[in-house]
Amino acid sequence: MKIKVRLAEKTQVNKKIDTEFIRLDAFLKLVDAVQSGGHAKIVVQDGEVKVNNEICIQRGKKLRPGDSVEFNNTIYNVI
Repeated sequence: MKIKVRLAEKTQVNKKIDTEFIRLDAFLKLVDAVQSGGHAKIVVQDGEVKVNNEICIQRGKKLRPGDSVEFNNTIYNVI
């Protein structure tokens, strides 16, 4: 029996910020990846979010232009 596995392609989304940095939880809300700040806290603490290809469990992590956030098969680029 052969099993074929298809990996879903990751979607890329660019989001411009007007400040020097933005916190990870606020960024997830800004790009509508989560429904609320509480939801952001849960997904970050559960290790479901990657920042620059590394799992990040700090919801207050400062993101700056050039950083990327991966969640739910989508890559969000901070520009």
